[in-house]
Amino acid sequence: MKKTGAALTVYALEQIGINYTFGIPGVHTTEIYDKLNTSEQIEPILVTHEGCASFMADAISRTSDKIGTLVVVPAAGMTHAMSGIGEAYLDGIPMLIISGGTRRDTGKSYQLHQLDQEKVIGSIVKKYFLIKSQKDIVKTIYEAYDLANSGEPGPVFIEIPVEIQMFQEEVDELLEYKKPVLKNEMELSKIINAAKIISESKKVGIYLGWGAVDTSEYSVKIAEMLNAPVATTLQGLSSFPANNELHTGLGFGNNATPTGQKAFKNIDCLLAVGVRFSELATGSFGVDVPENLIHIDINPEVFDKNYQSKVNIEGDAANVLKILYDELKNVELAANESNIKELIKSEKQKYFNSWLTNKSKEIVSPGFFFKSLREKLPKDVMIITDDGKHTFLTAELFPIYKPRHFISPTDFNSMGYCVPATIGVKLANPNKKVVGIAGDGAFTMTGFELITAKTHKLGIIIFVFSDGELGQISQFQKIPLKHKTATILGKLNLEGAAMATGAHFVKIDNDFEIDEKIDEAIKISDEGQAVLVDVNIDYSRKTFLTKGVVKTNLLRFPLKEKIRFISRALKRHTFG
Repeated sequence: MKKTGAALTVYALEQIGINYTFGIPGVHTTEIYDKLNTSEQIEPILVTHEGCASFMADAISRTSDKIGTLVVVPAAGMTHAMSGIGEAYLDGIPMLIISGGTRRDTGKSYQLHQLDQEKVIGSIVKKYFLIKSQKDIVKTIYEAYDLANSGEPGPVFIEIPVEIQMFQEEVDELLEYKKPVLKNEMELSKIINAAKIISESKKVGIYLGWGAVDTSEYSVKIAEMLNAPVATTLQGLSSFPANNELHTGLGFGNNATPTGQKAFKNIDCLLAVGVRFSELATGSFGVDVPENLIHIDINPEVFDKNYQSKVNIEGDAANVLKILYDELKNVELAANESNIKELIKSEKQKYFNSWLTNKSKEIVSPGFFFKSLREKLPKDVMIITDDGKHTFLTAELFPIYKPRHFISPTDFNSMGYCVPATIGVKLANPNKKVVGIAGDGAFTMTGFELITAKTHKLGIIIFVFSDGELGQISQFQKIPLKHKTATILGKLNLEGAAMATGAHFVKIDNDFEIDEKIDEAIKISDEGQAVLVDVNIDYSRKTFLTKGVVKTNLLRFPLKEKIRFISRALKRHTFG
């Protein structure tokens, strides 16, 4: 039979279960979009910018069993999308990028969008494929899909030149997609050794990242068996239910709240699952890791990079933890701290209450805001944050109960993530309440993507924490330098942005308006309308992430430089 490359592309995407593609059509993808238009399964979503398309695709992959998929033009479409592609690459998120390509059958140079895409994109994708024949399309898309989801997941890029999309070629058959049988190879001796070390330890701590997001059944069982405190990375915040008595929160070093710091004090064994001990997660590498580090990850490249492991186990976290749990049931365990749950409960309550002092008539206090938000939203609400000070306030003050119900840009740490990602999450989870929290600086980057939410009648809520600054960076500047350089925003009229995009606008000016205005936002969003909420936030109090990172880095300075930095800060804050 004769088929065009465009028809084969859409067929293959349907076979792997794609429901949405994201992008902006152009002359190099017209044929693919024409075929997408006739698909009964796939809806192509028009975005305002390809960067937003890649954030939406990232969110689809994080919060569903589908792979986020882009269909973009070469060159400009590809480079615009690179922020989200890079985010997926560094965070270990599967993504499929279908790009048009310039014609290779004309012999002409200096074509529109003609660029060596492999050279540009190669360092932030698992693999680049160039389609050379219609016959290669289906099997290549299947291979790319399997590669994106195998090992440590990540983005894969496929370039399909225009003439292959347009023209027909004889193909033997349309192959159906068959999921590969993955080998589940693990070194059982290492798991047995890990169980032995754990059994002999007096105080075990558990540290979970995104790689453990689907392991909560056995994470909870092992934690309860060991009576072990459990901390998470930022990306892995949803890996362990916050209403479990052993959950301490984000981190366990200087960047953690007192709950994490006290609960993990004097641990002599750390079970780290699906983590890379990256800079953000560890508060600039400010955690003390015991000699008995048991590190489990699907990617062996992460072992012993920043902290030396006693035992490292390569494998899927869910499979490894199941076997480890079975091994632990067969060994005699040393006694762990009996009062750890009481300590965690007391410290959590004490810390949260410290944010609930007197209500203000002038500004919105984070403690009262998050208390109300948690009380009014369902347990299975899906929360999306951007990159900024609001991210760490959310992590410290808003408990997450379900796996994959909190997502945020982490290792690539790209601002502008929240609004498009919230749209992606809602598309993938239409029956869930979906809420985004962004800073005003991040909102200026991608906020107009709310028009896409309006077009598709998506009842999302976006809370924008407005302080007129790039809050996190301005605080990092102010602590040692006093002065704020290039971190003060221009005046932003969020009501105007809501009018321009068709979103319903709500403004929360002070603590006494919080309950009423959140109720209004929820009611309108339940009717299928996007809601933009301007929150007059009080950023005066520093999160432990901010304080911890400053402290950790200062302690690491050479003595002379430490004295110079402290002296400069004292002079500036004293004399100006």
